[in-house]
Amino acid sequence: MDSALSDPHNDSAEAGGPTNGTTRPPSTPEGIALAYGSLLLMALLPIFFGALRSVRCARGKNASDMPETITSRDAARFPIIASCTLLGLYLFFKVYFPNKSYTGSVLKTWKTQKSKKGKTAAIQNPPARDSHRVPFEIFSQEYINLLLSMYFFVLGILALSHTISPFMNKFFPANFPNRQYQLLFTQGSGESKEEIINYEFDTKDLVCLGLSSIVGVWYLLRKHWIANNLFGLAFSLNGVELLHLNNVSTGCILLGGLFIYDVFWVFGTNVMVTVAKSFEAPIKLVFPQDLLEKGLEADNFAMLGLGDIVIPGIFIALLLRFDISLKKNTHTYFYTSFAAYIFGLGLTIFIMHIFKHAQPALLYLVPACIGFPVLVALAKGEVTEMFSYEESNSKDPVAVTEPKEGTEASALKGLEKKEK
Repeated sequence: MDSALSDPHNDSAEAGGPTNGTTRPPSTPEGIALAYGSLLLMALLPIFFGALRSVRCARGKNASDMPETITSRDAARFPIIASCTLLGLYLFFKVYFPNKSYTGSVLKTWKTQKSKKGKTAAIQNPPARDSHRVPFEIFSQEYINLLLSMYFFVLGILALSHTISPFMNKFFPANFPNRQYQLLFTQGSGESKEEIINYEFDTKDLVCLGLSSIVGVWYLLRKHWIANNLFGLAFSLNGVELLHLNNVSTGCILLGGLFIYDVFWVFGTNVMVTVAKSFEAPIKLVFPQDLLEKGLEADNFAMLGLGDIVIPGIFIALLLRFDISLKKNTHTYFYTSFAAYIFGLGLTIFIMHIFKHAQPALLYLVPACIGFPVLVALAKGEVTEMFSYEESNSKDPVAVTEPKEGTEASALKGLEKKEK
C-alpha cells in the first residue's frame, strides 16, 4: 500500500526529485500552491461522496453492491500483510548484487592476459573493485510495468464505470431502451450450489463501461497524469463506498496499525517512496507543480498515495453511518472527522514543504481523524454510544443503522443534495 506524500521540488531522489543528474528549475510559489491545493481537493472528493454512497450501498439489495466488512481481526492483520506486500514489491524489482561493471572488467582483464600468455593464468592486478553495490533487476522493469498497466487497465475501467454510473443516469433520456442483465456464476449443484459471482447490470452500465474504456486506452497508451488521477479517484471512491468497518474500535485498530506501518516505511527506509515512484500504476494521485509553465505536458509532480485517502475515508464514512444511527438531524461526527482530515492533510503538506522530505501522511491524519471525534463524543457524553455502535455482518448490513422516516432521513437527504 502506498501512503506517502512526496515533495518533488526537492532535488533528493527520496523526495521525488530528478535522478538523472540534472536539476530541474525551482517551482514557482504559485505552482506549488496549485499542486498542493489540487491534491487536497482531490483527496476530499472521494471521501465525501464515497461516504454518502456507503450509506446507500449498505441499504442496497443487489448482491454485487454489498460492502466488504472489515472486522477487528482483519484490521489487526492488515498492517502486517501490507508490509509484506510492500517489501515484496520492493525486492521484486531490486535485489542488491555486486556491481555488474566490475564483473565485466574482470572478464576483460582475464581474456587479455590469457591471449598474451597462451594459457589460462591467474589474473594479475585485477581492476579495483568498486565498493558501490547497485540494484540488479531480476526482471525487466518495463515488462513488469506493462503487466501492471494491463492489470490496472481492467480494474480502472470497472472502477470508473461504477463511479460515474449514478451521475450518467441523469443524462439518459426517459425513452432510452434500457435492458437488464445478470452475470451469474455458481459452484456445485442442487442444494450444495453456491453463488460465486452474481452481478446485475443494464444497458446504461454498458454505456458507462464504454466511456470508461476510452479513459483506459488513454492511460494505457500515454500514462497521462489526468488519466492516472481519474483511475485513482475511482479506486478511492469505490474503496470508501464498499469497504465498511464494523465498529469504531475496529477503525481505531486499523488506523493505529497503519500509523506505525506508514511511519516506519517512510522514515525508517526508502521502500515506500521507491515503490511509489517505481511503478507506473494509478496507486497515487499526482499533480504537476510546473503546470503553469508547461501546461498539460508538465512532469514535476507532487504525489499523494491512495492509502492516505481510503484508510481515513472508511473511518469517516463509518462515523457518518453512526450519525444516522443516532436518529438526530445532525451529522456532527461526520463533519468533525471530515474537518479533522482537512487539518491533518494540510499539516502534512506544511511539514513536507518546510522540511523538503516525503512525509507519512497517516502520522498526522490518524491522530486528527480519531482524536477530534472522540473529543466531541466526550463533550457530548456519547463515548459509550460511539464505541458500542456495531454494524451487522449479515446480508442486511444496515439493519442497525438504516434511518427510519423522520429527521434522520431528512438529514441524509440534506447531504445528498450537496452531492447533486
